[in-house]
Amino acid sequence: MKKKTLKPPQCAECDVKNKICTKEDGHGPDFCPTINLSSVVKESLLEYQRPEIKEFALYATIQEGECYANRGQQHPYVLYPVKTRIQETIEFANKLEFKRIGIAFCGGLRNEARILSEILKDQGFEVASVICMVGRTPKEFLGIREDQKVCVGEFESMCSPIAQAKILNEVKTDFNIIFGLCVGHDSLFMRYSDALCTTLVTKDRVTGHNPIAALNLHSSYYKRLKKERFKKGGCVKVMVEEE
Repeated sequence: MKKKTLKPPQCAECDVKNKICTKEDGHGPDFCPTINLSSVVKESLLEYQRPEIKEFALYATIQEGECYANRGQQHPYVLYPVKTRIQETIEFANKLEFKRIGIAFCGGLRNEARILSEILKDQGFEVASVICMVGRTPKEFLGIREDQKVCVGEFESMCSPIAQAKILNEVKTDFNIIFGLCVGHDSLFMRYSDALCTTLVTKDRVTGHNPIAALNLHSSYYKRLKKERFKKGGCVKVMVEEE
């Protein structure tokens, strides 16, 4: 007998009003992981029983609630956010009594990284910061061709997120901040970092590091995101009829 193929979760496409993931009497569509993968959810809860993970998750959840004001008022409650992500990060680190904070930053954001470092020091933390180009390893080490460089014909140091992670591991940071690392480089940093990480800045060179702007404008200025097919080296236009 053929094993039934499990439907991949598609929570982003769920249009159920009374969702089972948020309501005790809720329900979900046929791709709902709360229903179909309840055993995986149950298994994942075992991880929260590890003392260091439970404490981390507990304070992360407390921090989430503390970002809103007037939570004790009568319902219906309108969300009233009052804290920036930088303030959240500082408060969270204090809750867990972290002393040494690591910053893995992009060279293009060195000025902003300096400001962040100063703020964290003013808040009483020890700070270890590492630039992406640490080690001055040439991009040719990865097999990059000359025409694949940012500035063709010039020496370029490769971004080395693994080195960033290992250096911060060496100085035993308690918590690491990802600050504008490139797509993929952030992934490698998280893979090799001993300390748990948070992302403070997500690089987006076009939108001033505000990636959600492209989603908010997907039907106007960034319409090409849905009307062109992007491939390895650029894009191939796909004609889509106007609605």
